Formats: sequence, C-alpha cells, structure tokens
Amino acid sequence: MCASGFRTTIRLISQSNPTNKTQQSKPTTYKMKRKTMVTTLATTVLLALACGAFLMHPQFGKQPQAARLERIKKSPNYKNGQFQNQSITPAITEGYSYYTVFKEFIFNKDQHRRPIDSLPSKKTDLKSLSRDSDLVVWFGHSSYYIQASGKRFLVDPVFSGSASPIKSTTRSFTGTDIYTADEIPDIDCLIITHDHWDHLDYETMKKMRPRIKQVITGLGVGEHLEYWGFDPKIIAEKDWYEEINLGDSTSVCLTPARHFSGRLFKRNQTLWSSFVLKTPTSKIFIGGDGGYDKHFAEIGKRFGAFDLAILECGQYDKKWKYIHMMPEEVLQATKDLNASKLMPVHWGKFQLANHSWDSPINTISSLCKNDGTPIITPMLGEISYLHQNANPSDGWWKKLK
Repeated sequence: MCASGFRTTIRLISQSNPTNKTQQSKPTTYKMKRKTMVTTLATTVLLALACGAFLMHPQFGKQPQAARLERIKKSPNYKNGQFQNQSITPAITEGYSYYTVFKEFIFNKDQHRRPIDSLPSKKTDLKSLSRDSDLVVWFGHSSYYIQASGKRFLVDPVFSGSASPIKSTTRSFTGTDIYTADEIPDIDCLIITHDHWDHLDYETMKKMRPRIKQVITGLGVGEHLEYWGFDPKIIAEKDWYEEINLGDSTSVCLTPARHFSGRLFKRNQTLWSSFVLKTPTSKIFIGGDGGYDKHFAEIGKRFGAFDLAILECGQYDKKWKYIHMMPEEVLQATKDLNASKLMPVHWGKFQLANHSWDSPINTISSLCKNDGTPIITPMLGEISYLHQNANPSDGWWKKLK
C-alpha cells in the first residue's frame, strides 16, 4: 500500500471510531454547562432566601399602619405619602450625585477617619447620682443622659457597639463602649429623635425596655417600639410643636428639624424632630440630626433663651449639606436659639462621613473660641453640671492620634 493510501485508511478508521474525542466532547461540554447553570441558580436562590430572612429580622422595625397611619396622614407635615421638611431638602447637594459620593467614599478615604488610639473616658456610677443634681453625661455620638429637676432623661441611646444592621460594619471607636444598657438607671423619659440606626438601636431598646417609664418621639416611631415589646400606653408620639406635660412644671415639646427618616428602603414614613426640654431650673434644646434652616431662629423666638443647646456637629459633607450641618452652621444655630452655651454631639464614636474623626470638634471649638461662644466638650462618661460654666476636659482629643 502506498503512503497516501495508508494515510487515507487511517483517516477513515479515525472518523468511524466511536471513541473519537470530538464526538465525546459535545455531551461532556453540555453536562458541564448544565451543572454550572444549576449551581448558579441554586446559589442565587440560597442568597435570596438568606437576604429575605435577614430583612425579616425585628431590628428593621415596622412601617406605621392602622390607626397610627391614619393619625400620620392628618399631620400638616405629611404630604404626598411622606413627611416633609419645612424647606425643600435634597439628599445630595446640587452638582453631585450618589455615584460621586460613593466613589469618593471608597477611593478617596480620609486616612484619619477613625482614631488610632483608644478614646479616653471617665466612667460614672450613674445609678448612685443624686436626683437633685442637674447634669448631662455624653456617651459618644448622639447618646446622652440628662438629669434635670429630679427627673432622668435618656436621649438616643446606642450601647450595642454598632450603628448598622450588619454588626461588622460601622463599629464604634475603641474605648467608646464604656457603658452598657444594664448600667443606666431607671429612666423617667426616653427621647428618640428619629429612627436611624445610629439613634434608635434595637439591642439597646430591648435591654432598656423594662426600665423606661415613658417614651417621647415623633409620629410613627412608636410602631418600631411597639413591635419590639414596648407598652403602647407609655409611648407618646407627637407632631412638631406639640407638647407633653410630665408634671412638676416639666415638659417636652417637639420642634422641627431638617432631616429624613427610615431604617430600610422606604424613607420618611416616621417623623424626625428636635425637642425643647423645660424644667423649673433649666431649658435645654435637644437638636437631634439635621441641616441648618429657618427653624432654629423660629424656635429661638418662640421659646426664648436656652441654658444649653445640644447640637449635632459631625458626619457632615458639602455633598449632603442640607441634612447635616457644617461647623459654621452649628455656631449660627446656637446664636439663632439664643443659647447660653453649646454642647456639640454626633461625633466621637461612629465614622459615618469622610472627614477626620476629630475634625468636627477641632473646627467648632475653634469657631466658638474666636466668637466667644461658651462650649462644653466633656470626655465620654464625664459629668457636665448644667449650672456651672466650667468646661470639663477641654481639648482632651488633641492628645490622640
């Protein structure tokens, strides 16, 4: 047989061979693709189920419904299916977008957003304090304890170590978790300014619930609390400029703020608020969260001079300047309120914005010093007496890295 004939014979045998690799590859490739598709589908289903189960956790609370929702709909501040600010309030400043905010937050991080050192503190046995002492104790961020005219108040307590539904994110700074819910005394009045995670903490609420005599908050927020086991009889939900009389010439009045609300996807179904606390010996402005607007001057004119204004100063950015005050605006708000002194909060525990952790307090303390406005800047846990002008632990943060 010639060479060409031999090659032809081999080729024909190869083509007719049932074990030919080309013939085998087709069903093998199909099986692999099918297996990949099944695996992908199963993974997707499992992730969806896990996500659904996570979102069903009680920590997300509940949207207002039934009689509570009907009450909300009658509010002059509720329009087009949601609560509204007094002025138009974009979430993002004109000229920016969510994309630019996200991009900067991920790729242009301030390297000093969290302190390297552990934050110092002065722990006090709060349960042993005499009710006759008028004082305030700051726990970091926007959580603080007030004693005034024999009554105990607690504002926006967060003692879980996190300001997020995912506990591994938005963790508190080292050294700031010096108090637990169990170390807080029985509270005459719990004030919740709004339902954001860094102000309304599920774990803290569950632990504090048996020792809360009354809750005062904005319309709709009570739905979360009732869902978490609070007796609806102790929850007072009010609208702006509605007042609650606590007896003994003490009252709390809800006042406007410029912010937003929501614990999941749907915003502004509950009311955010600031508060005026009036006692026989003190008048305190509890600012909550929010951007600068006309309401500060309005509140100042309506209620007169304040002994103390507790205002947010931190987590700001020019990209969302309408929902969080810049430091210069904090000083102006203090003047609008005609407050004798300022206590800046909303800093010193959680990192929620792209500025250095100590930038808020450095800036506002410098502004107040240059302006001559009294400011108190206690360490976490340190007592500040309401009727003393001394500033405890002035500049303590300047020694930290």
